[in-house]
Amino acid sequence: MPSLPLPFVGALLLAILCARLVAGSEPGRRITPPLVFVAACTLDLIVVGLRWSTDLAAIRALQPVVAATLPPLAWLCFARLTRPRRRALWPHLLPVALVAVLSGIWTLWKAPIDGVLAAVFLGYAAALLRLAARGPDALAAARLDDAPKAIRSIRLVGLVLASFALVDLAIAVDVALSAGRHAALIVAAANLIALPAGAWAIATTGLAPPQQPAVPTEPPQAKTAQDDEPPADEDDLAEDQAIIDRLDALMQDRAPYRDPDLTLDRLARRLGLPARRLSAAVNRRLNRNVSQLVNDHRVAEACRLLSTTDAPVTRIMFDAGFQTKSNFNREFRRVTGTTPSAWRRDRRGAGARTP
Repeated sequence: MPSLPLPFVGALLLAILCARLVAGSEPGRRITPPLVFVAACTLDLIVVGLRWSTDLAAIRALQPVVAATLPPLAWLCFARLTRPRRRALWPHLLPVALVAVLSGIWTLWKAPIDGVLAAVFLGYAAALLRLAARGPDALAAARLDDAPKAIRSIRLVGLVLASFALVDLAIAVDVALSAGRHAALIVAAANLIALPAGAWAIATTGLAPPQQPAVPTEPPQAKTAQDDEPPADEDDLAEDQAIIDRLDALMQDRAPYRDPDLTLDRLARRLGLPARRLSAAVNRRLNRNVSQLVNDHRVAEACRLLSTTDAPVTRIMFDAGFQTKSNFNREFRRVTGTTPSAWRRDRRGAGARTP
């Protein structure tokens, strides 16, 4: 009885994930970087399955080229969240083109494809892990509610790419020691385990930047030359404190934290500051990131609504600016040490006992 190679099973699961991404996308934004990445992972597993079952020369040449597209696509999924401006795509085509050239001349000269692939995967893995190490404030164009989860996904995808680099090195060793007898099995196993993990992390993170408002909510203040860079003397906290005071006033007067699509970029524009300047001031003065600061205000608003209204907890969650129940409960417990329902019950019990 014929059996279906495991890579095809993985490709089928990723194809279902692609269909879910298309079905859940907004009209006019069907083709997104996460969808393209998951589709590339699906194609890679199909090619690996064909390589495992047929060993055709054309498939052997195509496999490293498809694999080389994965690191740049993974990077582009997250890089667009660092700043809203468009980024040049052509530099990320260079490693794919190099692998394609080496794959095309493989029969004429034993080109070091595995070594080049390992370098590509390691390079992008290092870039992603470095981005993750900067924390949620590095994703200035991401919703503040999504930024912490996105950082965790960036870290996971970076580790996945690093593991593929080790796989490419293992293939090179296998080719040197046993003429590549186990290469197909190594590639199939690695792709079947790691690719779905990376694809799922990217697909479920919430990587779509929010739509930019058509009209600025508040006129930005004039910028000075020093706004483009952090202050030269990091020990001088006077300017940082002035920024924090302006931010507190904005939070109290306009309550921007109630906007579920709030991003670091939007908040910084309302203060007339570069995003990294605001982030640096919050980090240095308050020892936290902007996402945590905004969530502190959201939790405070939720506490006010819990104690003064009979609205359902879910309604209060949205009114305070949170998008997901899991993030609301996590941040509420971080700030208050308890759950929203328990907080409301305790406050009402205390009020009933008050003479």
